[in-house]
Amino acid sequence: MKGVYSQPDNILGRASQQALFPENTYGVDSGGDPKVIPKLTFEEFKDFHHKYYHPGNARIWFYGDDDPNERLRILSEYLDQFEASSASNESKVWPQKLFSAPKRIIEKYPAGEGEDLKKKHMVCLNWLLSEEHLDIETELALGFLDHLLLGTPASPLRRTLLESGLGDAIVGGGIEDELLQPQFSVGLKGVSDSDIQKVEELIIDTLKKLAEEGFAPEAVEASMNTIEFSLRENNTGSFPRGLSLMLRSIGKWIYDMDPFEPLRYEKPLQSLKARIAEEGSKAVFSPLIQKFILNNLHRVTVELQPDPDKASHDEAFEKEILEKVKASMTEEDLAELARATQELRLKQETPDPPEALRAVPSLSLQDIPRKPIHVPTEIGEINGVKVLQHDLFTNDVVYAEVVFDMSFLKKEHLQFVPLFCQSLLEMGTKDMDFVRLNQLIGRKTGGISVYPFTSSVRGKVDPCTRIIVRGKTMAGRVEDLFNLMNCILQEVQFTEQQRFKQFVSQSKARMESRLRGSGHGIAAARMDAKLNVAGWIAEQMGGISYLEFLRDLERKVDQDWDEIASSLEGIRKSLLSRRGCLVNITADGKNITNSTKFLAKFLDSLPSDPFSETGSWHAQLPSGNEAIVIPTQVNYVGKAANIYETGYQLNGSAYVISKHISNTWLWDRIRVSGGAYGGFCDFDTHSGVFSYLSYRDPNLLKTLDVYDGTASFLREIELDDDTLTKAIIGTIGDVDAYQLPDAKGYSSLLRYLLGITDEERERRREEILSTSLKDFKEFADAVEAVENNGVVVAVASPEDVAAANGERPGFFDVKKVL
Repeated sequence: MKGVYSQPDNILGRASQQALFPENTYGVDSGGDPKVIPKLTFEEFKDFHHKYYHPGNARIWFYGDDDPNERLRILSEYLDQFEASSASNESKVWPQKLFSAPKRIIEKYPAGEGEDLKKKHMVCLNWLLSEEHLDIETELALGFLDHLLLGTPASPLRRTLLESGLGDAIVGGGIEDELLQPQFSVGLKGVSDSDIQKVEELIIDTLKKLAEEGFAPEAVEASMNTIEFSLRENNTGSFPRGLSLMLRSIGKWIYDMDPFEPLRYEKPLQSLKARIAEEGSKAVFSPLIQKFILNNLHRVTVELQPDPDKASHDEAFEKEILEKVKASMTEEDLAELARATQELRLKQETPDPPEALRAVPSLSLQDIPRKPIHVPTEIGEINGVKVLQHDLFTNDVVYAEVVFDMSFLKKEHLQFVPLFCQSLLEMGTKDMDFVRLNQLIGRKTGGISVYPFTSSVRGKVDPCTRIIVRGKTMAGRVEDLFNLMNCILQEVQFTEQQRFKQFVSQSKARMESRLRGSGHGIAAARMDAKLNVAGWIAEQMGGISYLEFLRDLERKVDQDWDEIASSLEGIRKSLLSRRGCLVNITADGKNITNSTKFLAKFLDSLPSDPFSETGSWHAQLPSGNEAIVIPTQVNYVGKAANIYETGYQLNGSAYVISKHISNTWLWDRIRVSGGAYGGFCDFDTHSGVFSYLSYRDPNLLKTLDVYDGTASFLREIELDDDTLTKAIIGTIGDVDAYQLPDAKGYSSLLRYLLGITDEERERRREEILSTSLKDFKEFADAVEAVENNGVVVAVASPEDVAAANGERPGFFDVKKVL
């Protein structure tokens, strides 16, 4: 919990919400405030849970094709065990009344000592939009307005703020409608103290201008197509559609409104489109800007200031409170506290008894299909380029990926790749500026993205390194999709120096935010970079090395622009060719056939060979333990090693065992007993890297000791058949994760790139299903390699790193990053 309170974006979001809702439940912290938690008694905690975590305060949702009467019978058996409760009435959220005048608050966040604080301020303007419940058409119109204002790089409010040079990145979530009353928030981070007022004025002035002039017709058409495409496609990714529908419903249902209203979009959508066609978009959107934003006095401006002393002051304040509490206790109180703490720790670290676990309903192994999910794949060839075709029902949507080989890149161009990908989508051509190009993509397709993909390949020295261009469109617009892909790849010009500088600043701000909020990802990338080439490549494009590159590049853009533009063009020349290109198409058979002529034309336009020959990138970071030091109250602790190097041969049981380690040993010791927000392990079967990671962890060396105890845990483990079966079924649940047709086609593409055959998938599945206790005990030898030879990377506070090096001299090489 403490980590949340030290991250600037979280501090800003919490301060904004609490200031917008001073009189209802949203004005307090749902997770509890660490400054107040010590005052909470166990009795109060228990009473609250007993009262509000009651079926009478629940909403129950079913989705599927099972018998509704049987559902209700099972449910009735459960609910009959409880008495009626008044919790539902007492937990009702009442509307916040609108202010009669705007408010302003100033908060501080922890900054690093010696850090340049000149451009480290944040400012966000927040509005509570309405006291009354809005009708569905107004809510839909506000959603469109949000997309028009901020939804794409070409959106005028987003573009104006970023092009102003007043800040590095957008903050605020735009329109948020998950609470009882909708809000609108927008601002900038990376702002100078002297520019705070300029940002506020720019936001208001831009909104006034848009209210007066309206939006370009092309922008409205692009937003309309993008949102309508999304609603009709209903692509929930790996998230089951039934749960997605529930979450869309719950936003109304928990406030005693119609749960099905958010699902009925067709009628309000057609009504909104008809209004825009009849009255014009200005008549629809300008009154919304005026009423809900410009003329709305319920506005809170939150300014966030960096403070290098805040972390130490907060720590001292917390220590003082605890010392006062301790001073008020008698010797008997302290002895009882120690006894209760020991009893709690014992309960936390004692596994649930088998009879309790058996009470949880579960599938049996007989319910599990023996064969993996089959994805139809036909491999063809067009103009010398391999084409993977997946004949699946996609509701008339065509999904396409065009894959280019990154191994032709020069090593010195590698770190430019993420910025190159962004430039393709956010710079213009000779005939179109980036705004028109962006709008054209929005009007004609369901979206296009460009990004790098890097992975080790099991059994090979060379990694798989690719650039993937991914797009989707309705079947009748496939020609537009491939024309636009060709346009961004071959016609975009790298001439917009100031826009590129914005990309660098945005990327730097995102990386710094990741360090504070997702340090475990940074630690994982750093460990991988020390252990294999694919990890080194990925870290150069998304880790600490990339952050250092961005900081240096930000200074160079003004002096060395010609050289930078030349590097971007060099990447394009190295990438674009039919050699090493691969295309992946997912759609029904008829639409695949109809797409072929447009794909052939696209491939014809590519050069036959790359501009350069394959480069050599065989590099890794030094293998020593490393502490990445940032201003934080919590740590992210990692340890990893390549267990293939010890002779371990991959067996499907490893998936079951590593999941069980995360769900039991690490959960109990790192999270439950250790107080971290999370702890888990991961086995990359492509590279052989087995890694441990913790998330928002108050400990450092203590966590490493838990990791090092894993081999002993496995050697001493005893599993009954029921527990083992549940572990296997849980693993199959991951292997057979919910996938929509586009994800099935894309997963098939990645398996093709990594050389994973259907025969191997069947073999691994059989190994998973036949996992035994013996496999668990034998895997101890593999994870012991991490204990003995593992590399450690921690993203941690300076105090905790100093204490660790004090206890184990020279354990960490220290790298201060923020």
